[in-house]
Amino acid sequence: MKRHRLLRRAFAVMIPACIIILTVAVSGVQDSPSDLFDQVYEIYEYVKSYYYQPEDIDDQQALYGAMRGIVEQLNDPYSEFFTPEEKQAFDDSINGEFSGVGIEITLEEGVLTVITPLVGSPAEAAGMRAGDRIFAIDSESTEGDTLTQSALKIRGDIGSTVVLSVFHEDGTTEDIAIVRETIVIEAVRYEPMEDGTIAYIRLLRFEDDTTRELDEALLTFDLANITGLILDLRNNAGGLMSEALSVVNHFVDDGVILITQDRLSGQKKYYARGNQIRNFPIAILINRGTASSSEIAAGAIRDNNMAILIGEQSFGKGVYQNLIDLLDGSALKITAGSYFTPNGTAVHGVGLPPDIVLEEDQDAIEVAIQWINDHAGIEMPIDIAASVAP
Repeated sequence: MKRHRLLRRAFAVMIPACIIILTVAVSGVQDSPSDLFDQVYEIYEYVKSYYYQPEDIDDQQALYGAMRGIVEQLNDPYSEFFTPEEKQAFDDSINGEFSGVGIEITLEEGVLTVITPLVGSPAEAAGMRAGDRIFAIDSESTEGDTLTQSALKIRGDIGSTVVLSVFHEDGTTEDIAIVRETIVIEAVRYEPMEDGTIAYIRLLRFEDDTTRELDEALLTFDLANITGLILDLRNNAGGLMSEALSVVNHFVDDGVILITQDRLSGQKKYYARGNQIRNFPIAILINRGTASSSEIAAGAIRDNNMAILIGEQSFGKGVYQNLIDLLDGSALKITAGSYFTPNGTAVHGVGLPPDIVLEEDQDAIEVAIQWINDHAGIEMPIDIAASVAP
């Protein structure tokens, strides 16, 4: 009898993420020694003195506006200042259950863009497509909005309707009305295939408990006797870098698994701690929705010749963010550095190329099964490029 288990999490809108959470806490009000920022206070004083409706002046919001402006001038879609309310919404988007439409979004050249609608979601049923550019939410332009601001607008009460105005990649435009629901996705899915000879595991997010759930999944298989593993990272928008590296350590014996570069630490290399399972052939499935921490995992296992990549070019988010909490509940999410695969290959803006590119009529899982069967009994690592040579 086929074993099948779903470990479930709830998300409404997913943003490609690779986050390092810092425990640093700093005051929401800071004195600047620079004369440059004296002008900010000068503007504040003029507003307080001359604005004709002084009751409309909110000192706290004025401060948040100045802080937001400092971050927005970076023109980086992944760096954001959060008010306390926005920070709580961001935390909910990672850990909580709420209502929405079920899409992964990013900013491409400043335009809100759909990476993919989640399978079985209201967005998919309503006709949202990967690559759609959302130019308005309920007739309100998305121009200038951060990812989190747009995500908050898309969220809402269960049963309510949101209208997304989109440009499709074929050049047509459409107003798509979607009824919000509680969106439940499969965080970890696993089942045996080919009469139990091949293990299939799908990861949809790298969260605090992803490694534990992966361990639970692996324990359901006869790892001593299976011929290979399919690790499905399609439409995985990322999450915690630490969890991605922990997953990689399950499948890589030794060597470099990640290279990072930032201003404070310079170049840093992360090394495998040694996996505890047999080195059977692994096929990793990727697509344009494979982003950030999932690209770290796929690139690390592939560059160590422990797995083949099958599918289409991944998304290409090769930068990571630090999340810094401020004392008043606000927070700063700031892009702190870039990462590279173990071979030193840049990911940002490029993505990971698959070793086997799928034809339009090919099924990724069927191709993966065939590759594993062709390499049954082989111990990894092997020369991946040679394994797919004609």
